[in-house]
Amino acid sequence: MKYVIVGGDAAGMSAAMEIYRHDKEAKITTLDKGQHYSYGQCGLPYVLDGRVPNAEDVVHKTAAQFNEKYGIDARTGHCVTKVDCIERVVYGYKTDTNEPFEESYDRLLIATGAEPRKALDDADYPLEGIYYFKTIPHTNDVKAKMADVEHVTIIGGGYIALELAETFTNAGKKVRMILRGKQVASFLEYSFAEKIHTELKEKGVEVIFNEKLLGYEGEDHVTAVRTEHASYPTDIVVEAVGVEPNTAFLEDSGIYTLKNGAVLVNPHLETSMQYVYAAGDCASHYHNVKSKNDYIPLGTTANKQGRLAGLNMAGIPDEFRGIVGTSILKCFDLQIGKTGLNELEVQKAGYQYETYTHEAGNHAGYYPGVEALTLKIIWRKRTQELLGMQIIGKEGVDKRLDVFATALQQRMTLRDLLDLDLSYAPPFNSVWDPIQQLAKRQF
Repeated sequence: MKYVIVGGDAAGMSAAMEIYRHDKEAKITTLDKGQHYSYGQCGLPYVLDGRVPNAEDVVHKTAAQFNEKYGIDARTGHCVTKVDCIERVVYGYKTDTNEPFEESYDRLLIATGAEPRKALDDADYPLEGIYYFKTIPHTNDVKAKMADVEHVTIIGGGYIALELAETFTNAGKKVRMILRGKQVASFLEYSFAEKIHTELKEKGVEVIFNEKLLGYEGEDHVTAVRTEHASYPTDIVVEAVGVEPNTAFLEDSGIYTLKNGAVLVNPHLETSMQYVYAAGDCASHYHNVKSKNDYIPLGTTANKQGRLAGLNMAGIPDEFRGIVGTSILKCFDLQIGKTGLNELEVQKAGYQYETYTHEAGNHAGYYPGVEALTLKIIWRKRTQELLGMQIIGKEGVDKRLDVFATALQQRMTLRDLLDLDLSYAPPFNSVWDPIQQLAKRQF
């Protein structure tokens, strides 16, 4: 069996390894347009302030290692531009020579990930000093420039933008963030985002809200960011306004996608075309709380979908059982987490619901070093089935977030939280965990 995988990162190589383990006759070819395989993109912001010394430190295995140790034909610099699902052939070109290539397959996996969304058209502003941030080359480009930079402007206020605000500040740079909306972290409700606004201000980050980006100024190198209200001087710009599925090359392939371009897959990671699978940041993700296909690109999901795609491609049926939308980030001293739905999402879904917001310590109040946690839980009014939680604080966010995410995955109720046998000792928790304290107040 000949397997072709387009994309050499989390989903693609997770699939390749499962095929390698379960089909001893497999011939596996992986094609990636870049030069780096299997690396942890989430660690790249921390290269800028030195917590991770080099961008290459996030690489798990190189293309050469996959080839030498596992016999996987892992090719770099191979950009796929077309898929013929009838003839079972992929077409593309080699990025160093522009030489065309084609590769036939018995089973194909699309694992091309996502590309940074651009705030403005590059062709309109062909200036140096405007960067995106997702890959190792992106990181190295920014890192190489930082010694000559005093002021950085970040366009956007999401996960990457907030992490970059922290790492640039830690590296001694003056940081400004420019947003079209009224808050950072749009996945949170405003009352939670306000706490991040306060943290950013205390750490010296300037945040400009409610201003539309109009363009950049400069002759060869960017010197200012122009909005509808002002012109802001800067040394460099980093656009961090989100990502979109890297699937434009699938046009006319017959492969169905969501409106945003994410490849629509079933629980076996199969696409609408026979023998073609998709996984990771280029694919749809079934949301168990919303009960519909969604798009929440995260490394955890990419690895899980990739693993299951590889099993199914190798003839071992297994299902992807969906997500509940769990995410966490660190911004300076704050830990910020969300799982399930926020109140606006619940309203859009048409659920009858109840909410409760609560503040509690991350461990026993009499034990030294207690830090406040703010939590908001949402549940169905009639059945008490849990719908979502937001949480923010300086310590202990991850523990509560993971418990609640597990509860969502198991479709537990508010009452069920009280029966959880959670760990307790004064340095770690109160006798009633904060999420149980919140539930207890409802009974």
